Amino acid sequence: MSRLKGRVTLATVADTAGVSVATVSKVLNGRSDVAPATRARVQEILERHGYVGRRPNPVQRDTVELFYQGVVNAYSVEVIQGVVEAGQAAGVDVILNAHPRHPRTSNVGRAARWIRELIGNRRRAAIGITSELSAADLAALSRARLPLVVVDPMNIAQPDVTSVGSTNFAGGMAATQYLLSLGHRRIGYVGGPPTSGCNQARMSGFRSAMEAVGATVPAEHIWLQDFLYDDGLAGGCALLDLPDRPSAIFAGSDEVALGILEAARARGLRVPEDLSVVGFDDTEVARLASPPLTTVKQPLREMGAVALRTALQLAAGEKVASHHVELATSLIIRGSAAPIHISSVAAS
Repeated sequence: MSRLKGRVTLATVADTAGVSVATVSKVLNGRSDVAPATRARVQEILERHGYVGRRPNPVQRDTVELFYQGVVNAYSVEVIQGVVEAGQAAGVDVILNAHPRHPRTSNVGRAARWIRELIGNRRRAAIGITSELSAADLAALSRARLPLVVVDPMNIAQPDVTSVGSTNFAGGMAATQYLLSLGHRRIGYVGGPPTSGCNQARMSGFRSAMEAVGATVPAEHIWLQDFLYDDGLAGGCALLDLPDRPSAIFAGSDEVALGILEAARARGLRVPEDLSVVGFDDTEVARLASPPLTTVKQPLREMGAVALRTALQLAAGEKVASHHVELATSLIIRGSAAPIHISSVAAS
């Protein structure tokens, strides 16, 4: 039988097969009330003539809003990947909404519009990454009964906000203890925003380790801005230009550490011979750095996955074991830190 010319319709298929249009429709929709021989004849004609019908209405899948404030970087990519992979496993679509970080205000109207959009788009839950939420945002989410989970919230954790993070205090202490074990005592810290909960915890771990050995931390050895490369560069320049510059710096993120490496290079300082640097996160950039970066590993993909699973639990009305989940960190030793150099000792 030759191929039909022109646009193939249900009617032309039905006429060629000698059946009704309703029968062809039943075959297309997988109905069982069609004789096997008739079904085979209709399917053969459909395939031979390349019939393409109208797309069936897609099954409505559950969706979760994933919003991120700030520049998408190596850290956020890892967390986003964890959320997306967990969403795929759970049969949930993840919708990413990334926008620049801006000061949050208690704008009730703006918060209400945002929540209406989420509800209108049939979101089951919302997940934020390093996001700073206003009281108006939280109130609107609560009124809408839309579950929220935040990964590494920028503002201090609140008891009514479910969050996922890592053992930042323990990670900060481990990084500093490692530098202390290498003989360093003048250790600086270049980290993120002062109001960031994860930054405060990392810096507290740093201070605790320093105090335990009686090492002082001059105010000028602390630089707090953000977790990005340019902040590390600015902070590194400030600390390395001091008369009593640190012999080692603990960076609040891998990107900050890369900025410090550049500040050291520009000043003719070798890493780790003249300056030891330890980062935080263990993103891909840590492995690609020169030298490869010693850093505190956060299980970033797992943090994203836990956030997604927790959000779905809340959306299903289930209770969660804790409103704040901390996953374990670990120190990854590579090539950016070494025992204190003799020249650094002489300069002290």
